[in-house]
Amino acid sequence: MTSGGTKISRLPDRFSGANLTDSLRRLEDAVNGLSVQNCKEFLKGAGINRGTLAAAAELKQLAGQIDVTIHALGILSCLPHILEADEVVEYVSLGAGNTGRQHDLETNRRIAEFKFICWRGGAEAIRQNSIFKDFFQLAENPTPREKQLFLLGTQHALKFLRGGRALKSVLSRNAKIQRIFFERFGNQFRTVGEYFAVHGDQVEIVDVSTWVSELT
Repeated sequence: MTSGGTKISRLPDRFSGANLTDSLRRLEDAVNGLSVQNCKEFLKGAGINRGTLAAAAELKQLAGQIDVTIHALGILSCLPHILEADEVVEYVSLGAGNTGRQHDLETNRRIAEFKFICWRGGAEAIRQNSIFKDFFQLAENPTPREKQLFLLGTQHALKFLRGGRALKSVLSRNAKIQRIFFERFGNQFRTVGEYFAVHGDQVEIVDVSTWVSELT
């Protein structure tokens, strides 16, 4: 095991398990009434020390790498289910973003983007912004090839794409896409749903859940 793995192994279960919220609530209650006289004793009893903090920092660093790893493995795992008999991969972008590539996948028959995120259906503005960016870039690509957006479940994404969220809000965090969109369409579309109603048939939205069920 690497030194990083050794650090993470020192992270108490109460700070890394599925019951983290309950554990923190119990700690909040236990801290009430604490004073400087018994603070160190309390921290020792709770297993909180510099080693614990170092383990948490290591876990935070690895979390970003895990997202990239899931993206890469997810795309590669989907390929056997996607590729047709006469289809050949021209390039695939497995890293964070498209690493200089226009899309996640391009073959002699299709261009595609992948998003391996579990939608919860709440206020997920950042995820919605990312989904719209991918959809827009696929829809507006002039290629005659098939265009596909592969998602880990389509229910919440389609609800967003058909919904009434303002395009100015969706595009506000991406100056480049915002500029391209409004130079091309001006004020023709006010909401995501209005744009999708006209351009929705340009991109096939595919649920990959059954191919990568481990991620669900």
